[in-house]
Amino acid sequence: MGLNYPKRMRGPTMKVAISSALALLLLAGCSGSPNTAIPTNPIEPPSSKSPETKPASPLEIQMTARLFEEAPNMENSYWKEFMKRTNTKLNIEWIPDGDYTTKLNLILASGNIPEVLVINNLKHPPVVNAVRNGAFWDLTPILGDFSKYPNLKNYSAPDSWITSRIIGKNYAIPKNRPQLSGGPKIRKDWLDKLGIPMPQTMDEYRIALKKIVDADIDGNGKKDTIGLVSKASLFSGSAGGFGDAFGMGKPTFDPDGGLIYEQLTPQYADMIAWLRDLYSDGVLAKEFAVMKPTQAVELFEAGKAASLINESFRWDYSFMSTIKKVQPEAIVDTVPPLQGLNGYAVRYSTGVDGAFLISKKVPEEKVRRILDFFELTNSKEYYDFSVNGIEGIHYNKVNGEIVLTDLHKKEVGSTSPWQPITLFFDKFGKIVTPVAPKEYNDAKIKLVESQGYLTKGVISPFSVIDSSTWIATWPKFQQEWTSMSVKAIVGQISMDEYKAYVKKINDDPNIKKSYQEFAKDYKETFGK
Repeated sequence: MGLNYPKRMRGPTMKVAISSALALLLLAGCSGSPNTAIPTNPIEPPSSKSPETKPASPLEIQMTARLFEEAPNMENSYWKEFMKRTNTKLNIEWIPDGDYTTKLNLILASGNIPEVLVINNLKHPPVVNAVRNGAFWDLTPILGDFSKYPNLKNYSAPDSWITSRIIGKNYAIPKNRPQLSGGPKIRKDWLDKLGIPMPQTMDEYRIALKKIVDADIDGNGKKDTIGLVSKASLFSGSAGGFGDAFGMGKPTFDPDGGLIYEQLTPQYADMIAWLRDLYSDGVLAKEFAVMKPTQAVELFEAGKAASLINESFRWDYSFMSTIKKVQPEAIVDTVPPLQGLNGYAVRYSTGVDGAFLISKKVPEEKVRRILDFFELTNSKEYYDFSVNGIEGIHYNKVNGEIVLTDLHKKEVGSTSPWQPITLFFDKFGKIVTPVAPKEYNDAKIKLVESQGYLTKGVISPFSVIDSSTWIATWPKFQQEWTSMSVKAIVGQISMDEYKAYVKKINDDPNIKKSYQEFAKDYKETFGK
């Protein structure tokens, strides 16, 4: 199952995302640890009132949030009920996820930081610099032993309060996510139509997509079907887990004992060569380097692409329902863990998907009320509420099962209710979907378990370990490295030229120093 986190880990642990500053070149854009045990007795949420006092006035919070669908109407019945239950007034600036990093940089540069700032990358240099400069509260002494915050302690992802540390302290309130996300979506009906078995290996996947592209599968008389589009950057470690099929997530050391960053390993070059073959075959979308996430999804939902890199199993049913409107026979499935040269195309996350930071401008008394808000909502009750909405309005119970209403999609949506809360940790949260029948979800869980998705992935050490020299040095190489990666995939330079370029980076003194720091942190964190 890849790396298992020890019970005690140290040091700054923030996740690098190579694509965050490369919007012009990249697509904008998972179990090593056991599940946290849930106490038998439910935890009582913090109360804003006592018998002797009047209820506290609503807690007004100014915050940002990532937007993955249409911006919600905060005056609708769901959000009104949410704010009533939590005794809050949320003033949220909804920012499209594809533009989030750019907007985040502007906010940090201006110094006009909202009370609660969502970050999508714990290792993003501007974020780390702002933390170092005192822009946010160090919550470590306030949280203490978590005796006042049992929900945040017990219902968060395993080790999330360790893996989300910035410069060694708990500035960040981790946003939980399942450690297992998913794999590439594929049009199973097209596989069946051409008599192609479900791919089990990386090579079989490539061959299957090539056959679909060449077959005029939609029957329009044109060779216009795209083989593969991606919602995430193909250069990130998590995109489809492709890199891990080549061993990218496994520690690789240089001759001096330094731990080489995963995107600069020989295994990563093997993945680039594989993508180069896909591009040469006419399978990979020609605009892959500049295609926005929304464009990739639109192409797949319009029935114009055979496969889509999208992080979650829970989208399979929704994608299939949308495509059926134009292609009624459509069947969407997630491919099994694809076996590659040195592993499987599956990656586990630390269970942390970004975090919340509280501006230092917020008074301490209000900081504690904000923490009480996150404590209250980090529960199964609020998780279920965020998924289903209000009974009788957004869902009904039919024969003991939850059936969503038409109003659910309009007022609750698929992702927006999850954005202002830390989200109760649910192992299967990215496998089941509320819009699908129970039998579909049950079958999906069994399939995922039988395919080995819960045992064949890895957690990259670089989602945990840190190097201050790397943070200061890598941005100098990022843009050129991305450009060279694109050139290698599209055939503008040879693989030998690409490898020579990577060697040049790896020979840089500051990069080599970074690798020594990575190795030291790795050994101290994970042991020998």
